[in-house]
Amino acid sequence: MKRSSSHRATLVGRRAALVLVVLVLLVAGAWSSWNTARHVVLSEGREHGTVTVTRCGEEVCAGAFEPDAGAAARARVTVERSVAARQGDRFPVVVKPGSDAVVRTGTPGFLHAWLPLGGAMLMAAFVIGGGLRLVRTAWGVGTAGAALLVATFVAL
Repeated sequence: MKRSSSHRATLVGRRAALVLVVLVLLVAGAWSSWNTARHVVLSEGREHGTVTVTRCGEEVCAGAFEPDAGAAARARVTVERSVAARQGDRFPVVVKPGSDAVVRTGTPGFLHAWLPLGGAMLMAAFVIGGGLRLVRTAWGVGTAGAALLVATFVAL
């Protein structure tokens, strides 16, 4: 049976829309990750040190910052609560320029920074496999996203 040109146009349009959805998911995940990851990845010239968590609220934890070298000690800096920080924890950080906010560094900080991208990859895998019918690609993207999520959970 021959397919009409309108049927083919519908299929191409559907496929293009699904590719656009996948791209939006992945770009949004990468963009969201980069807001934190840039401080970890491009940390040269920034203040490095260790934070000792003294108290935690619902969204942020606060503590004292002890610099590694060439930076001033700070009595109070804040770190997002989502980095699995508890009162009494000590971990390496880098200070965000122009603020008293810090970002965890090292392997746990690097993995945590890319966590939104891992979630986006996992969501995109369902669209790739179910909508675009690219099953092997979906398994690859989904496995990479899940591996990132699990590695972050283990590292933190």
